[in-house]
Amino acid sequence: MTKSFLIIQLRPEDATADNEFAAIKFYGKLQDEEVERLRMEQSDLQNIKLDHYSAIIVGGSPFDVSTPQGKKSPVQLNIETGFQHLFDDIVDQDFPFLGCCSGNGLLGNYLGTSISGKYAEPVGGATIQLTAQGRSDPLLKGLADSFRVLLGHKEACDFTPPGAVLLATGDACPVQMFKLKNNIYATQFHPEADAAGFRVRINVYRDHGYFPASSAKKLISSIENEETPEAQLILKRFVDRYRS
Repeated sequence: MTKSFLIIQLRPEDATADNEFAAIKFYGKLQDEEVERLRMEQSDLQNIKLDHYSAIIVGGSPFDVSTPQGKKSPVQLNIETGFQHLFDDIVDQDFPFLGCCSGNGLLGNYLGTSISGKYAEPVGGATIQLTAQGRSDPLLKGLADSFRVLLGHKEACDFTPPGAVLLATGDACPVQMFKLKNNIYATQFHPEADAAGFRVRINVYRDHGYFPASSAKKLISSIENEETPEAQLILKRFVDRYRS
């Protein structure tokens, strides 16, 4: 039986969720019949059976792990509780997982690193550098030692999670990509992102505190010429490696 990729989405807004889902399929070279989509504001993670899937990919969200517990919405609390249980199984089985941005924060938090705004980065392009371990990793081997990515986050891992290996770093944010065991990956940047997708996100999240709302047009202009083929190739390599 051919197993599918489970795409878990944490974005409550249709515009950003649909754009992200389409981008994951496009840059991962995934066909419709290869994916199953789960939107967390419409469902939960209680009945996920890992042996039904080839791998799990988790996208970004407007939620912050570091938000005080009492200020988190019911949707966010449901997401975080669900992932605590899901990670028990993923880590125990070394199950193929790629967490992007929020997926990175959720995994890092689960593994015991502190998540804070210390290494927040503005919406836009940034240059990251591979570590020695990163240069030899199957998802990164042969890529340039440094390359451009698209990102934007109000929080990040303060340090590499215990037991994980740092694969990529950056000047403004030291934990850009890490790996746990052999098959569990997380990126602070968005490997599925392109300028068109970020345009959608900037317009939707202009009032969510990532940037002053008045700067939206300037941000859109600044990312129009950003190209991130290496980041997108990471996503494709993940899919290729775990396609059943």
